[in-house]
Amino acid sequence: MLHRAETYEDLVAGFRWRIPAYYNIGTDVCDRHAPGNPLALIHLDETGRAHRYGFDDIRLASNRFANVLAAHGLVRGDRLAVLLPQAPETAIAHVTGFRAGLITIPLFTLFGPDALAYRLGNSGARAVVTDRGGAAILATLRDRLPELERVYCIDGPGEGAEDFHALCARASDAFAPLDTAADDPAVIIYTSGTTGDPKGALHAHRVLLGHLPGVELPQDFFPQPGDRFWTPADWAWIGGLFDVLLPSWHHGVPVVAHRARKFDPEAAFRLMAEHEVRNVFLPPTALKLMRQVRNERPPGLALRSVGSGGESLGQEILAWGEAVLGLTINEFYGQTECNLVASSCAGLFPVRPGAIGRAVPGHQLRIVDGEGREVPDGTPGQIGIRRPDPVMFLGYWRNAAATEKKFAGEFLLTGDLGRREPDGTLWFVGRDDDVITSGGYRIGPGEIEDCLLRHPAVAMAGVVGVPDPVRTEIVKAFIVLKDGVAPSDALAREVQDFVKTRLAAHEYPRRVAFVDALPMTATGKIVRGALREIPDEAEAG
Repeated sequence: MLHRAETYEDLVAGFRWRIPAYYNIGTDVCDRHAPGNPLALIHLDETGRAHRYGFDDIRLASNRFANVLAAHGLVRGDRLAVLLPQAPETAIAHVTGFRAGLITIPLFTLFGPDALAYRLGNSGARAVVTDRGGAAILATLRDRLPELERVYCIDGPGEGAEDFHALCARASDAFAPLDTAADDPAVIIYTSGTTGDPKGALHAHRVLLGHLPGVELPQDFFPQPGDRFWTPADWAWIGGLFDVLLPSWHHGVPVVAHRARKFDPEAAFRLMAEHEVRNVFLPPTALKLMRQVRNERPPGLALRSVGSGGESLGQEILAWGEAVLGLTINEFYGQTECNLVASSCAGLFPVRPGAIGRAVPGHQLRIVDGEGREVPDGTPGQIGIRRPDPVMFLGYWRNAAATEKKFAGEFLLTGDLGRREPDGTLWFVGRDDDVITSGGYRIGPGEIEDCLLRHPAVAMAGVVGVPDPVRTEIVKAFIVLKDGVAPSDALAREVQDFVKTRLAAHEYPRRVAFVDALPMTATGKIVRGALREIPDEAEAG
């Protein structure tokens, strides 16, 4: 959507949204590129072997799976969950869902049973595509999920799951995609809030078009001839799915996919060099880990653009990027409800360490107060995004009250505090709530506190983020034990494992402190600011 301009001001002045009345993500990213079967995906399996798929391969596989779903009774508007890592079947499942008029739900493979049960139950998912590990977890949850009718396993049948590939092999490869309006719902992406259960951000098909300028700007006017995109960010998150995979396929650009059990910085360098990656989204934690292992440019690296978002980069990381990666890392900003709305672009205006850039063309960002009124430049306030905006969510799934609270006047309130300079440069100041930013993930303390309270030894729990040099923040839990239970390092480790196995590995408290009481307001709310002031002497684990 962006056309290169000499100045940022010219770029903004020349930009116009082109959102058609009818638009379908699945046909956009797949069908229109299918003739000739150009390269769409390079999938590296766990042995490192590369498997190549063309756009017509994706189209035909999607047709087959769409016919399987139709035969099993799924109809327009039904929810299809995708519990898989970066893999061909992940992309095929989402493309199928979009083309069939379903609503897809990306789910993180490291989610534990409680986290999965809530998201699947809240969304009312009728079907899930997963692998052997996911199927084993889902088999223990079926009695808690009355609306879940089908589980398709890409590793073959078993434990209440049907063989995904066998079913698709028997299905017809002819399917007529549904006509969907640009405003029709397409995907629910769950995001944790500060208290209570996670919220599902419901997005329309237009959300992909809304993402495009925010991908093209930090990736230096993506695409260019020879571009090839990769990210270590999981496709279960908006950053992997809508910042990399789907925008690349919109432009017909191939994507490299790889399932890494754990991020390996040296392996990341090798992958980018060996598979001729030109464009990459590297979360700040990945950059920090890569900086620890290499301070000189590796052979064979030929990156054209690097984007990063989720946490602010400092001068040291930016300087390292120029020396080792060979270019300036462009930061971008957004959130699940309204993503990629601000960005840096070193080729267009100076990148200032600590700034989140300027508004991406097509988006209007202002600093506002709690009532949605603009405040003067230089004055701290909430980062607000003016509605309507094509990248903005339709609302929280089955949660009208939370949706209403997200807006004030004509602005969506991000919950982030910032300030704006007269030239439009935006600075992130902090959160006005208690979301924890750790390793590129945004973590709500409420879900962790609820999980901790289910441990038989825990009477009360409060969770905050505390500074960490690599992850920006880590989760720290303050725990009041039940009468007769003594604190110990062993109990701290037990509590950590309790959360890790029920929610997700990135959400467990890396630090645990046992305290006699939690600071509370008069109405019984935990004062998390006061928790951060408690000295570390109480800490265990």
